[in-house]
Amino acid sequence: MSKKYEPLTESYYYILLCLYKGPNHGYGIMQDTMKFSNDRVKIGSGTMYTAVSKMIKKGWIRDRITEDSSDDRRRTYEITQEGINILYGEIERLKELLNSARLIESQL
Repeated sequence: MSKKYEPLTESYYYILLCLYKGPNHGYGIMQDTMKFSNDRVKIGSGTMYTAVSKMIKKGWIRDRITEDSSDDRRRTYEITQEGINILYGEIERLKELLNSARLIESQL
């Protein structure tokens, strides 16, 4: 990948990863993060909504209009194409780190 991206925090990475599988609300993202990380990463609500707000401003995710008007407080989010590009860039960066570690490990 030719374009360089800044490394993502684990919270940002997991939020984008969760939204890559489909639109979701904050609580669902927090639950999926725990599932995807084997309960290693727990995103608290403060971290979640601060990260979501920043990623909306960056254009990585957006609010999704929901059909359910029963609860106006529940907001659903979806990843944008820019967010997908950022996620792919991070995955490539992580692969490079893992490949470097494997190279060193094979020399031990």
